Amino acid sequence: MEAVREATDRLLSEAGKWDNAALAEPSRLPGWSRGHVLTHLSRNADALGNVLRGLPMYASSETRDADIEAGAPRPLAEQLADFRESADGFRAVAAKPADWSRTVALRNGVTDSASRVPFRRLIELEIHHVDLDVGYELEDLSADFTEREVAFLTDRFTGHPAV
Repeated sequence: MEAVREATDRLLSEAGKWDNAALAEPSRLPGWSRGHVLTHLSRNADALGNVLRGLPMYASSETRDADIEAGAPRPLAEQLADFRESADGFRAVAAKPADWSRTVALRNGVTDSASRVPFRRLIELEIHHVDLDVGYELEDLSADFTEREVAFLTDRFTGHPAV
């Protein structure tokens, strides 16, 4: 969770330098502005908090997509406040005593150990910081993060029929 806090602060520090025009600029994700990415990160914090509470991650895929589209054009101040609030909410839920060995349900039928949810949040923060196209590059990711992410993906996709 400390790494999640640091990544959140790093992203907030970067986004705090923008203006509304920078927020509307394209990200590295096709069809998504930086506002889309920032909104996605806010809704992802909410969603992962839901997972830790034993709730569905999102009401539906359509709701997830609509929330991102609706939130993307908001002014920077509103986006940053939402990002902070959602990040604080996720940290508060994760700080509560829980059975971290339990299996939780994510999207699209994916399940995982609750203990890996904080790392999933870190992945979202780090990779999407790169996607913002603001000078934070894959080379800026720590070796520890990169090694852990490669191991995570290897574990996740080993034996997967589509891989």
